[in-house]
Amino acid sequence: MKTIKIGLLGLGNIGTGTYKVLDMNRGQIETATGTRVVISQILEKDVTAKRDIDVNPKDFTQNPDDIFNNPEIDIVVELLGGIEPATTFMLSAMKNKKHVVTANKAALAANFDKLKKCAEENNVMLKFEASVGGGIPIINAITSVLQGNKFEEVMGIVNGTTNYILTQMTDFGLEYDDVLKVAQEKGSAEADPTDDVEGIDVANKLTVLMALMFGKYVKPGDIPTEGISKITKEQIEEAKAQGCKIKLIANAKNVDGKIEYSVKPMRLKNDHPLCGVNNEFNAVFVRGNAVGDLMFYGKGAGPLPTGSAVIGDVIEIARAINQ
Repeated sequence: MKTIKIGLLGLGNIGTGTYKVLDMNRGQIETATGTRVVISQILEKDVTAKRDIDVNPKDFTQNPDDIFNNPEIDIVVELLGGIEPATTFMLSAMKNKKHVVTANKAALAANFDKLKKCAEENNVMLKFEASVGGGIPIINAITSVLQGNKFEEVMGIVNGTTNYILTQMTDFGLEYDDVLKVAQEKGSAEADPTDDVEGIDVANKLTVLMALMFGKYVKPGDIPTEGISKITKEQIEEAKAQGCKIKLIANAKNVDGKIEYSVKPMRLKNDHPLCGVNNEFNAVFVRGNAVGDLMFYGKGAGPLPTGSAVIGDVIEIARAINQ
């Protein structure tokens, strides 16, 4: 059986989740690809951190070129996060004829065209299912089985932290600051929650969705963006009195040939499918001119759900290599 080797950039929460998914489903993955898929090198600064996986210390490196210049490595999985050095690393990997899988929405959103062009020029695959919605297979859906549609609209709840906060405020009448504090204590909100609560994370994901669905690249900073930090208990109650819920929505729609887009808290009627999406769960609502309305729902974050999407991309590449 052929062996396909992976160079893993980053062994944090998502890297560890990816490692676990590959390990616990190894037999199924081998059956699906007809190959043996192994992580052979890992770029990681903190090699002594306690992780509930068994990693051979010899697999670690602190020099990315050990991975990029290794002719035995077929796929580079980038899970570092942030725009740099992740973007540079992905470009280097592709220039060295490595296929790339990433969960990095910030790097993708900032450099979508550059990364896509580099993949095309070097005849390699760039896959990023995990970048929008974690384990929810929205990228694969809109780029494969739904590509025969002209997309009319996309609405997404694609940030678990903000959805958790709004759900708690709605269901229990709590104040924003109090819920945020609890979320931080639980670990479901960062110590510095700015990217989440101000909508920056959501804007990154909307950039990726629009580029794929409408062929329109818009920098995240050019998307009108409003977060939830100014939402009050009184506004939540007003919405409830109107038969609505407030949700932080990534929205893009085709209006007479012009794409309109925004990230902002929206009042949705209680019968809207997205109103039933609560706490840390995510969902993406899509309207196509042929298929009509669809909704993709599930865990939008977390090591194993996100790792599931990463490994799904790895499987697609492994199948292509083994053809």
